[in-house]
Amino acid sequence: MRLIGRKSITFRLTLLFASVSTTVLLLLGLLIGSLVERHFEELDMELLDGKLELLQHTLKKVRSDSELEALPGQLQDSMVGHPGLAVVVLKPNGETLYSTEGAKLPEELLAGAGDKHLHPMFWTDPENHRYRGISAEVPTRIEGAAPVVVAVSTDLLHHEHFMQSFRTALWTVMGLAALLTGFLGWVAARQGLAPLRDISRSAAGITANHLDQRLPLASIPVELAEVAKTLNEMLARLEGSFRRLSDFSSDIAHELRTPVSNMLTQTQVTLSKTRTLDEYRDVLASNAEEFERLSRMIADMLFLAKSDNNLIVPHREKFDLVVEVSSLVEFYEALAEEKGVSLTYSGKGAIFGDRLMLRRAVNNLLSNALRHTPKGERIKIRVDDSDVSIVVLSVQNTGETITPAHLPRLFDRFYRVHASRQRFGEGAGLGLAITRSIAHAHGGEALAHSEGGITTFEIRLPV
Repeated sequence: MRLIGRKSITFRLTLLFASVSTTVLLLLGLLIGSLVERHFEELDMELLDGKLELLQHTLKKVRSDSELEALPGQLQDSMVGHPGLAVVVLKPNGETLYSTEGAKLPEELLAGAGDKHLHPMFWTDPENHRYRGISAEVPTRIEGAAPVVVAVSTDLLHHEHFMQSFRTALWTVMGLAALLTGFLGWVAARQGLAPLRDISRSAAGITANHLDQRLPLASIPVELAEVAKTLNEMLARLEGSFRRLSDFSSDIAHELRTPVSNMLTQTQVTLSKTRTLDEYRDVLASNAEEFERLSRMIADMLFLAKSDNNLIVPHREKFDLVVEVSSLVEFYEALAEEKGVSLTYSGKGAIFGDRLMLRRAVNNLLSNALRHTPKGERIKIRVDDSDVSIVVLSVQNTGETITPAHLPRLFDRFYRVHASRQRFGEGAGLGLAITRSIAHAHGGEALAHSEGGITTFEIRLPV
């Protein structure tokens, strides 16, 4: 698998965290800069409005031309302590009554004065200094005299210097903060993904020889616990599959070894000296019987292999299951009498399925029951269609109680309840596995119950 060009989750989380934090810091910086500029603008307007109101208050006290001519001295005193503030007062005839030193206000500001304050006016002088100013017409108490024009402005240079320094410091801090948050995001991502690395290390140590190991759930965060739990469940399934495969390989070797060894030994003994024709015929007949058993077992194994790969497709038709049970009971009746076992059947139920497959499944259950039912006991076969959705076929026999630990595995191929018991003489050990495969192929299931010396095998089939 190619990993070149792929970005790690840590990188993606770090990039996302850094992008979000940088965006937030950028917006915060713009907001702070805007608020500071707005604050300075309000301060300037308070200064200009205050100075203009002071001048208006002074001019409204003037009652004569002589007082008007003496006004510049009073105005000069009021300008003390206000560097950068420029004031121009024009007489009604347009002559300058008072002007602070170096005041050069634009004609638009002086000509646009009205009864009310104008909106702030901005302009730039040839030296690229920016100014903000307002103007107004102020009436005096001189009888018949026109209003006096008053204009006030302030230099914005000191504010601009401050804002430039403020922006430099602000963006420097923002840049460092963005780098810091990016680093912290990387640390947080690494720390947050540490459980994934722990899972990876734990999973790396799980091999085919150590499928019993599981991922630890106690130290895994809630967000990853479900993933770890799913992986553990998968490991449990793999462990079960590997165990069954290993058991199957061992069992099949054991099942094949005995008949092959018997035939080889019997053939070698026969060939060790000259025999009569009847003796050769007996040996060949015995070998043919063993070959027939091996052939049946191989055919059964092929059937199970097809079932495992969902290649078994039942040829469905509607038929009465009780009729097939009756036929099998009649077939096994002689053997049952020989063993001293009685066979009974009851119930009713029609099924839509493969007649031959289901007959084989019932045959396997019946032969298994005959094999394990003591003399003098009874085998009961019942077909129950009381549930409208399923038909249940049960085969019940008395005998040794099977412990609950063995019940789930009775339908496994070659499974032995008693591991030391040789199975070949009684059967290949594939009958119950085939029964379950046939039930599954029909969308049903096979179950086993054992309690109080009574063992019941069931096939549940959908109608």
